[in-house]
Amino acid sequence: MISWVQITYGAVLSGILVAVLLAFVARPHRLSVALGGGIATVVGAFAWNAILRAAHGDQFFTDAPLMVLPASWQDTGSGVFVVAAAGLLLGLAVLPEVPARRAAGYALLCGLVAFLVDVYLY
Repeated sequence: MISWVQITYGAVLSGILVAVLLAFVARPHRLSVALGGGIATVVGAFAWNAILRAAHGDQFFTDAPLMVLPASWQDTGSGVFVVAAAGLLLGLAVLPEVPARRAAGYALLCGLVAFLVDVYLY
């Protein structure tokens, strides 16, 4: 089971990386998308890992036997929670006037970054 320090570290690291990436990708709305995506990533990743910790979900931390991508259900759950949080925040609050396809793409990018940070960085 990961500690609260690790949970916070992973969520904040994911949020920072997402914010930097979105600042380069989201051309017309750089600042608002970067901040919104970063916040949603921190909240989503932290929420999922806090749920696993509270539920004593030790079985979710078993890595797949792949050398290239040793992902676990915990890693996958972080990505899924971040996609949901980013989709809601970006689609409803930050970018309500842009096509849903664009907001969904940004949300998927947030989830992918959170997933990869979980797999490789903590």
